[in-house]
Formats: sequence, structure tokens, C-alpha cells
Amino acid sequence: MNKSFANSEERCYWLQTMLRIADPVLNALAAKKLRATMPVENKKQEQLQYSHLEAFARTLVGLSPWLETPALDAEEEKLRLHYGELARTALDAGTDPESPDFLNFSQGFQPIVDTAFLANAILRAPNALWHQLDSRVKSNLAQAMKATRTRKPGFSNWLLFAAMTETALRYMGEDWDPMRVDYALKQHEQWYLGDGMYGDGPHYHADYYNSFVIQPMLVEILDQVGDHYEEWASMRKPVITRAQRFAAVQERSISPEGTFPVIGRSLAYRFGAFQSLAQTAMRGELPPEVAPAQVRGALGAVIRRLIEAPGTFDEAGWLTIGLCGHQPELGETYISTGSLYLCSAVFLPLGLSAENAFWQGADTPWTSQKVWSGHTVAIDKAL
Repeated sequence: MNKSFANSEERCYWLQTMLRIADPVLNALAAKKLRATMPVENKKQEQLQYSHLEAFARTLVGLSPWLETPALDAEEEKLRLHYGELARTALDAGTDPESPDFLNFSQGFQPIVDTAFLANAILRAPNALWHQLDSRVKSNLAQAMKATRTRKPGFSNWLLFAAMTETALRYMGEDWDPMRVDYALKQHEQWYLGDGMYGDGPHYHADYYNSFVIQPMLVEILDQVGDHYEEWASMRKPVITRAQRFAAVQERSISPEGTFPVIGRSLAYRFGAFQSLAQTAMRGELPPEVAPAQVRGALGAVIRRLIEAPGTFDEAGWLTIGLCGHQPELGETYISTGSLYLCSAVFLPLGLSAENAFWQGADTPWTSQKVWSGHTVAIDKAL
């Protein structure tokens, strides 16, 4: 990779790590061998029917901004084009009813979740993951996404999954249901608790679902359809402001050692817990007291801390259940191998050009590094 850009080694590390995670999934599905080759570690056998769509959709949700953005470095651009073609081939394999790797969009409730992550990936990379598809694949993809409408989402963050899928269908020129979007948006407004935090349903949960799902999907749904109705438009500014505050909280939660509080369910998603911070940085919407370079440093420390833990990957390069290495006891009954690939969401800033301030700024200590070494740090305050 060209070393003419500041922090090119750090960007290269992020990129290599992202592709190390994505490679087994994309290569296997593109070859129509995902079902045949992906090991599925789980606690409930029924998760086997969901794990393959989980792995693919969750991989793409983090990879997609990078797939969409031409790279300045020739070597990186060659990689980007290769993986874009690989992702499109995998989309074909996963949505073709005649494929041995036709993914499950229609049985059980879990596909509601992962169809939404796939929809989110398409909206993050519309050129790479939609416009470059041929008409046959577009039709298969749209029909697969619509298949999730036969089941209702739970009364929780799951409302956003239905809304995200409808939002993507609208972008794709398909019939869409504004009521599913409206219900999700207005219900989450009811569940807003203050200081940048939403309840997951009617109650507060001390976990990372504000980052796994709620904040990122609210922001991106309103990006796409916020102008469709006046009451949706009025939500956009407060939703972004809350996401900015939540990003500041997330940045402060990363310790000087690159660790973070082990709280709540789905910890096996590893650094996917920081999707909201990564997204806010990618969008250039960090609050003034949070410099892009300190986010790069903080997230980079988390990535290294977790990805380099022994046991994170099995012998064939697939992720194992755990937070810091292989810790199967941290997998809830709904967790399987495919679920783990939501960790890819931390890599959203790779969708920024190498010339962006996120990659160009000098290394800057993040908040906890500064405060625990006795340096000056800004007072924190509620929104």
C-alpha cells in the first residue's frame, strides 16, 4: 500500500483485518459453498437455518462503505474492485432460488434481522451492491427481501429491521410500506430516554443495542426517507444530535488499554459494539470535543485488543464465539457463527478517503488515555 498518506500503515491494518474477517464468508458464498464449508457453532440447533444469511449480511454491513468509495492507492483500489465483484457474485448465489446456497429469507423470525442488515449494506453501497447488479439478480434480491414481510418483528429494536428493509426496497424502486417505517420511527421517539440514549422497547437495557442497531438505523433510515413526510423530516436533527452525544459516550467508554465495559447481551459481536461511533465518524458528525484522530486511535486499540486474542479464529479462519478469544459461554441461545460477523461494523471509516482527517490527523490520545495519565480533558456534560 502506498505510504504517501499519513497513517497509511494504520489504514492498512484496518483493511487487512476487515478482509481477514470477510474472506471466508465472501469466498465461500461466491463459490456456492457457504453451506458446505462454514462451521456453525451454536447452542440451539435451530440457529443453523439462520447462520448463513447472518454471516453474509453482517459482513457486508461493515464492508459496504469501503466497497462504494474509490481508493486513492492503486493497490487498495485493485482490492476494492475485486471484493466488489466477489460481493455481487455472492449476492447472486445467496438470492437465486436454484442455488445450493440460496439463503433463508422466509422461515422463522431471525431473517427479519439479517435482511435488514443486508438492506443497510445496499443503502451504504448502492452503486457496488445494487446498480451494478444485472436485472435477474436485482429481481431475486428484491423478492428475497420482500419474503420477510410474512412475519412481524418484536416490539423492540426489531421494528427498525422492518423499517430498514422497506427503506431499501423504496430505494430499489420496489413497492414499499411507509407504515412500517412510520411505526418504527415514532415508537423509538417514544422510547427515547434522554442524553442520547434510547430504550430497547419500553424499558432501558444496559447493553450495546443503541450501537448494534438503534442509533445507526435511525440515522440512515431518516437519511433515505426523512423528506417523505414532514413529521419524519422534523426527526432528523434531534436523531443526529443524539447520535453525536452517544458517540461521545462511546469514545469515553474505551479504556487506555483498548478495553470497554463487559455489559449486556450479544458481547460476542465484539467491536461491533462501536458501530455507532464508527458511523458518526464516517459521516463527519463527531461532536467538536471528539477529534477524528482520537476515534481512530481508540477504535484501533479495541480492534487490536480483540482480533489478536488467541482463539478468535478457528483453524480455517472463521470467527469463534467469544469477546476476547474463544469464550463460548458468552454466546446466548440466538448466537451462532454467522451472528459474530456484526463485528465488521467497526470498519465503516474505511469508506472515508485516505485523505480524510480521520486517517490524516496525527495520533491523538483518546479521552480515557488523557484523563488517566493526568492530562487536561474537557468536562463531560449531558445533552
